Amino acid sequence: MICINGVKIEKASIKLSEYLNENNLSASRIAVELNGEILPKSKYDETVLIDGDVVEVVNFVGGG
Repeated sequence: MICINGVKIEKASIKLSEYLNENNLSASRIAVELNGEILPKSKYDETVLIDGDVVEVVNFVGGG
């Protein structure tokens, strides 16, 4: 299982970019932490999440 923002995903693997698209998350408005390390945006398309990965996706919110 893959854990994303505390929710366990029942997949053995999934491309990060595919997960983001499925969940309508724009790469320009988020930051991703993979197993405790910040993942550069340039790696989103090539990163495959696998069983045991822990991912945190943080959405930026503007306002004042």
